[in-house]
Amino acid sequence: MASIIRYDSKPALKDPFFIEALPGIGNVGKVAGDFIADSVKAVKFASIYSEGLPPQVNLDEDSVIDMARNELWYGKVGDRDVIFLRGEFQGSTPEGQYYLAQDVMKELLKMDVRKIITLGGYGTGAMVDEPRVLGAVSDKRLKEDLSEYGVVFSPNDPQAGIIGAAGLLIGFGKIYGIDSVCLMGETSGFFVDHKSAKAIVDILMKMFDVKLDTKDLEEKAGQIDELTAKVKEAEDQDTHEDLSYIG
Repeated sequence: MASIIRYDSKPALKDPFFIEALPGIGNVGKVAGDFIADSVKAVKFASIYSEGLPPQVNLDEDSVIDMARNELWYGKVGDRDVIFLRGEFQGSTPEGQYYLAQDVMKELLKMDVRKIITLGGYGTGAMVDEPRVLGAVSDKRLKEDLSEYGVVFSPNDPQAGIIGAAGLLIGFGKIYGIDSVCLMGETSGFFVDHKSAKAIVDILMKMFDVKLDTKDLEEKAGQIDELTAKVKEAEDQDTHEDLSYIG
């Protein structure tokens, strides 16, 4: 299985970092990574087509097709060149995810990436008032700085492991000796969770020593607070109704 990679340009980057921002639980990683990329006005420089992605094309308002793909973008976050992996899809099968991540890794090695940062959601299955950001690293020496930024390390969590691109890319990073970390925002997983994404963005701003305008993200996070309150209110009402019935 081989990917087709079409370059729009080949930017000259110095010791770039890499941020993965693909869909996942609560779309937490995608929202956070896309926010950073858009905030720094990142530019697309490559499209990745793979048989591991869904076998489909989408049509625009002029009936022009758009093939399922992932994309590589670049921008400057603070003083650091950063490559972003963006898209609307992950691999459709475990094999497809593996080979697609492997192909992405080959390109990152060509560009001499110095650090890999993958983003995702940590599904709790319940509403979360104040989402933590859990971390995983390719080497324990990376934990100290991340802990100072507010990342929480919980032994053996997530118990089921880190699935998809977020896990595979830090795994390949370790194989090739590249410092790699995964940031996972706690989320119910029931909806697109901007509040959890905001928690990851806060960590990333500390990592890169930058201050970005998060007003729009904060407003969307506020909507999550309202939704959380409504869900809890509904749960409380259900509990009271059950109790009154039993009594």
